[in-house]
Amino acid sequence: VQLVESGGGSVQAGGSLRLSCAASGYIDRWYCMGWFRQAPGKEREGVATIDRAGRTSYADSVKGRLTISKDNAKNTLYLQMNDLKPEDTAMYYCTTPASVACSPNYLGRRGYWGQGTQVTVSS
Repeated sequence: VQLVESGGGSVQAGGSLRLSCAASGYIDRWYCMGWFRQAPGKEREGVATIDRAGRTSYADSVKGRLTISKDNAKNTLYLQMNDLKPEDTAMYYCTTPASVACSPNYLGRRGYWGQGTQVTVSS
């Protein structure tokens, strides 16, 4: 499994970014995909997940601002990020987790993830 993230960058607070994750393999067969993030000196934080049926789940800190989606035909996962805040600054990783449930709480522990893409939000 290979996952390659892109789309990160530097924006001002209130701005938007769209992250993409190109996956090897057929993602419509994968139980769960998601995004987690890690800021310097902080623990990994699960951000959002989407399961095979397209059901989504979000961390409370991003609800209403971030939207996860996928395009099965392109084997690509997305994270639309709106109304960004300085506390969203982190390295963002695309992942397909090895977990019993498809939930942000299980991300960043076991499974596969890419090299990450940096998001920096200035005030």
